[in-house]
Amino acid sequence: MITPGGLITILLVGAIAGFIAGKITKGRGSGLIVNTIVGLIGATLFGIIFHQLNLTNSGLLNQIIGATIGSIILLLVIGALKKAA
Repeated sequence: MITPGGLITILLVGAIAGFIAGKITKGRGSGLIVNTIVGLIGATLFGIIFHQLNLTNSGLLNQIIGATIGSIILLLVIGALKKAA
């Protein structure tokens, strides 16, 4: 069960990661809600990759970095799919 503090942390990490990824990929994310969603999906994507590689991702800064990397990957894939369509 996620505690209220844990939920707030998850949402903040998602928002920060989505914002950073949007800036790095030149604005493919937009707005707080979209950036948070992208960040949360990116964090999940990166968590799956890390788990498959048997690596750990602990600590708030590491979580933000990992979520940002996952978000960038997500935004690049979405951008490529939009170009292909």
